[in-house]
Amino acid sequence: MAKKEKLVVFDFDGTLSASDSNLEFGRYCFAHSIRPWIFAPLFLVGLIMYYFNKHSRISRELMRCFLTKQMVKKFAPIVIKQHKLRRFGWAAEMVAHERASGNICLLISAGPDYLVPELVRDMKFDAVITSKMDKAHPWRYKFMCWGPDKVTALNTWAKKNKIIPHVVRAYGDSKSDKYIMELADTEIWINRKTGLPK
Repeated sequence: MAKKEKLVVFDFDGTLSASDSNLEFGRYCFAHSIRPWIFAPLFLVGLIMYYFNKHSRISRELMRCFLTKQMVKKFAPIVIKQHKLRRFGWAAEMVAHERASGNICLLISAGPDYLVPELVRDMKFDAVITSKMDKAHPWRYKFMCWGPDKVTALNTWAKKNKIIPHVVRAYGDSKSDKYIMELADTEIWINRKTGLPK
């Protein structure tokens, strides 16, 4: 039988951490490999498509089409180590406070599963939900956790865990977070440049 539980939902990039880990990973790839430059024409096509439709899965895959599992294995640990330094000082303390108050803490991020879980492993979230990528072809999505898909991911997780979710607070920084934020009793919008509430 499903049990009603209080949840606090956090976004990651721009909410708990300055900058965007996925963009940093892409920049690192361009700076340390010739392969992204070979695929640059497809990247540009994807970028143009993304400009007109940010929910386009195809555009995002085109912008990542240079990725190989070897690149992820080699570059991801380096970018993760660097990006951890960009996390806002209050982030871990807030998660700990919410959990100590008896709330279930979820991180729901559009970021890829080869970056975000390791970036927050020390923060002790009750669950970390991210975009799921094809391990053999890490540019390809199995599930894109962006915008309204975050609500789908939350509901799927809740059903699997036999929970009726009551979102008491949600933390986000951009328009793509509004779908989750609208579920919450309290919306806390973060300025991604300062880490302070807007």
